[in-house]
Amino acid sequence: MNEQDITNAVRAVLDQMKEKAPQTEKKHVCKCKKHAMSLALANALIERVKAKAAEMGVNVVIAVSDKAGRPVAVQCMDDAYIASFDIAINKTYTSASLKMSTEQLGHLSQPGQDLYGVQFTNNGKIVIFGGGEPLEYDGEIIGALGVSGGSAAQDTAIAAYGKEVFKEVLECL
Repeated sequence: MNEQDITNAVRAVLDQMKEKAPQTEKKHVCKCKKHAMSLALANALIERVKAKAAEMGVNVVIAVSDKAGRPVAVQCMDDAYIASFDIAINKTYTSASLKMSTEQLGHLSQPGQDLYGVQFTNNGKIVIFGGGEPLEYDGEIIGALGVSGGSAAQDTAIAAYGKEVFKEVLECL
């Protein structure tokens, strides 16, 4: 599968998702930076996610990127796996660049599925197991969250929690 085939497959999947999603009116259309990923927002979200991971007894690395998948903040809990640092960052890159959770991408990249082989693109930065979530406000992706260090199920649950509380964190700043 070459880069163009992958691009076409991702577009097709995203188009299918748009067709199934209810059409909503966009509320915030100005070009201000109010709803851009900032260091303060990233750190506030990380604190909430870190508390959830601690509550679950899991030592993780938590990364937050901007909408282009560039890291804004990364924190490593004590005794988190060394490898989790790069994995968490790559989960944010994957979720931001493909506009979906890494858990969802995992299903779409299985043998016989439209995105089979996608993990071998982008210099190995694509992650196809849970723990990455796009972060949206008013229907626009403004960043992504990556969690790594627990089992795939734990990372997925912690990242889903982060996505769930993101809007609340955003509105508190």
